[in-house]
Amino acid sequence: MADDDRSVEETGRPAGDDDGAETEGKRGPLGKWTRRAFIGTGALAGGGLVLGVGGVVFAPNRMRIGPESEGGTGQLTTWIKITPDNDVIVSIPHCEMGQGALTGIAMMMAEELEADWSLVRIEESPPEDHFANGYIVRAFVDETGFSVPGWFQRAFDYASYKAMDVAGMQVTGGSTSTRGTGQYGLRVAGAAAKEMLLQAAAATFDAPLSELTARDSRITHGPSGRSATFGELATLAATMKVPNDPVMKPRDQYRLVGTSQNRHDIPSKVAGAAQYGIDVTLPDMLYAAIAASPVPGGQLSEVDEAPATSMAGVHEVVRLTEAVAVVADGYWQASQALAALTPRFTDDGRGTANTESIYAAHVAALDEKGPGQPSRDAAKTVSVEYRVPYLAHATMEPMSATARIANGRCEVWAGTQDPLNARRTAARAADLDVSDVVMHNQQLGGGFGRRLPFTFDYIEQAVHVAKSVSPRPVKLIWSREEDMQHDYYRPFVVARLRTDLDAEGRPLSWASRFTGSRLADGGAARPPYEIDDIDVSAAAPPVHLRTGSWRSVQYSQHGFFVESFIDELAHEAGRDPVEYRAALLSHEPRHLAALQRAADMADWGGPLAEGRGRGIAIVEAFGTIVAEVAEVSVEADNSIRVHRFDAAVDCGLVVNPQQALAQIQGGITFGLSAALYHEITVRNGAVEQRSFPDYPMIQLSNAPRVNVEFIASDAAIGGLGEPGVPPVAPAVANAVFALTGQRLRTLPLRLA
Repeated sequence: MADDDRSVEETGRPAGDDDGAETEGKRGPLGKWTRRAFIGTGALAGGGLVLGVGGVVFAPNRMRIGPESEGGTGQLTTWIKITPDNDVIVSIPHCEMGQGALTGIAMMMAEELEADWSLVRIEESPPEDHFANGYIVRAFVDETGFSVPGWFQRAFDYASYKAMDVAGMQVTGGSTSTRGTGQYGLRVAGAAAKEMLLQAAAATFDAPLSELTARDSRITHGPSGRSATFGELATLAATMKVPNDPVMKPRDQYRLVGTSQNRHDIPSKVAGAAQYGIDVTLPDMLYAAIAASPVPGGQLSEVDEAPATSMAGVHEVVRLTEAVAVVADGYWQASQALAALTPRFTDDGRGTANTESIYAAHVAALDEKGPGQPSRDAAKTVSVEYRVPYLAHATMEPMSATARIANGRCEVWAGTQDPLNARRTAARAADLDVSDVVMHNQQLGGGFGRRLPFTFDYIEQAVHVAKSVSPRPVKLIWSREEDMQHDYYRPFVVARLRTDLDAEGRPLSWASRFTGSRLADGGAARPPYEIDDIDVSAAAPPVHLRTGSWRSVQYSQHGFFVESFIDELAHEAGRDPVEYRAALLSHEPRHLAALQRAADMADWGGPLAEGRGRGIAIVEAFGTIVAEVAEVSVEADNSIRVHRFDAAVDCGLVVNPQQALAQIQGGITFGLSAALYHEITVRNGAVEQRSFPDYPMIQLSNAPRVNVEFIASDAAIGGLGEPGVPPVAPAVANAVFALTGQRLRTLPLRLA
């Protein structure tokens, strides 16, 4: 998503940018792309090619390079570097948080470039304005089914980039990395670079382009047998005109994409060398622990600092508007000193709220919407209410950030899903210009939406604490309890669904009234089924806890509502759940194929072991259709045990099957923990859950067997990080009904 189209005058390199050094080896540990690397020239020092974006007109060629004669007059926002020794170095403006997307995107580039995969190195782009993500817009546009006309694509992409530049977005989320940056950025860059290298070879061999072939980082002249590596041709290629519309390979000619390749970030993790935000260590560093108001919106009113400042190793107690922090020589000292304090906070008038009153407020908001009018042709009307709780992200790595303020500049080390926006957050907190802030993004020990823009409270706090101990750096670490009780939670939602059935049990109408945002949730709330009259509307209740994006966002809630309710309608009609859905999906062949594949995988209708039940659900999210079948039993203590999941996935093109499989398996496990165990409850205005004993996860001992199959499809590339989650809860709930006759309409799923 590096889509700057400007030629930017070099204004100097931020202090500390050396921490983004290139990686060793070819595709070794995750590296950081630095501004020092190949600025202002299309040719590398000592020869080579740099291919990026630039330009000064409204819709410039997005793959423009700067020739060597430009010297230091311009700064290139670079994606691809080809070195004289034939290495291909790709800079990708996304973070690594375990999803493996950087490997897949690099594969897409290498496929079009015809690069030798063993010579490809992957680096992460720095958080700078010209790496703002514009192609994420294309990813979301693809979901609507709209195709940007070819003549308008350059202008559309440039406008998208400018919007993201203004917003300061360099975001990883929404399953946009591969289907946005990969599809519309790096593929095109790879194809353009290949054509430039072919032009250079044609000049070198004095041969027509038709006689040249690019393969495995080498170009060969067929008739004479002469050949040259990309590295040998790169300097000349840098002087060639960049093609406006490079020719892309058809899918049936792919050699790399579609094959399983090991993720480039795994070796460093296995070796313990990968650095996360919480791992950062700097000379002369201090540590800070923090406690915020237990009631959201509350402010620090008073605190006696003496119990902390009298303890050995404690440097300072820092008072923030909503929290108190203790700075010490070590984190253990800081946390112990913090525990010795008894700060008092206001409650912003929310100190009496509890889960029951929050639910009542949602019900009241829905009551104001009214039930709507039933159809005159209805043989039967079915009305139900569903409810899902607040959910925490519960990342394995709690929130943390290291900050240093010295000599009028600020540096921050943290793992974020949007380092560019995090840089702006730090600048505001430090009261500095953005140009005086350097953001060193680290790998993330889990994101799931918690480290997206507008959730950077931990970075803001770290910068404020750093002001108090300047010029020494300070690492702020949230305790697990702080992390659990001060999240940006998945929203609490109540939904009322109503449908009118004809005499055969076919739905004549579908009405969904839910608490939330009509703009955000409307698409997820609409069923894919062939129903003439569909009406979705939202009511806005008072919000108690702060909320944000959670893996699969609104689809995780509405997938549960829609797929549980359609199962109820099948039961009302006396029909098999798969047959009932299939009859309503004749207009959606991809959905129908996924539904039938999942049913076949699970041997739907076949014999089951005694005490087992099956349930099915199908949800399209982020351009990918996932149908899942859950096989469950009920334990002696009335708890639900899931033994098996079968998932059929249509995500269009599968770039890296190994990576894709891991994403769906991980999504199912993530969704199952939420379906069976997770809820955030409120008492006296504060979150009750404190740590994993209060918020348990699926473990190896109770994890189901997961079978995944991908359906070959010519559809646009869909996401994979999130779509595996939404069908999980309804598939399990529907299986429980099939087994016990109890219809569970509230998460987490508990039998009466």
